[in-house]
Amino acid sequence: MGGVEAIMAIRKDFPNAKVIVITTYDWDEDIYRAVRFGAMSYILKDMSINEIVTTIRAVHRGEQKLPPQVAKLLETRLERKELTGRETEVLQMLAKGMSNKEIGVALCLSEATIKSHFVTLFKKLGVADRTQAVILAIRHGIIHLE
Repeated sequence: MGGVEAIMAIRKDFPNAKVIVITTYDWDEDIYRAVRFGAMSYILKDMSINEIVTTIRAVHRGEQKLPPQVAKLLETRLERKELTGRETEVLQMLAKGMSNKEIGVALCLSEATIKSHFVTLFKKLGVADRTQAVILAIRHGIIHLE
């Protein structure tokens, strides 16, 4: 299971658990999801030992603590509009190189509906075309290449 799923499973069985994510991934979308689903902190493995210890101690006291560089990434993510599950799915298929027609067939939607999803996606992401959308989505952890 992925990190968010693990957080949800832990919090379901242990609602008072103080979860800290420790990872090498600094994608703003991953930070957002982790915090949204109950992580009290998000630490990057390359942070100083002092920052890691300070964060662990703060979380142990019951404080939500995000190191400054993580907080800045989360702030960046909060400025971006939320994508729907369907929009994320369309974006993931686009990243796999699928055409509008192929995406429509896979999702049982018309090609016009897929084009409409792209118009909305481009506005939400602040991009002008399909390539920019995929690059931004990968760079920010909205989608992941498999």
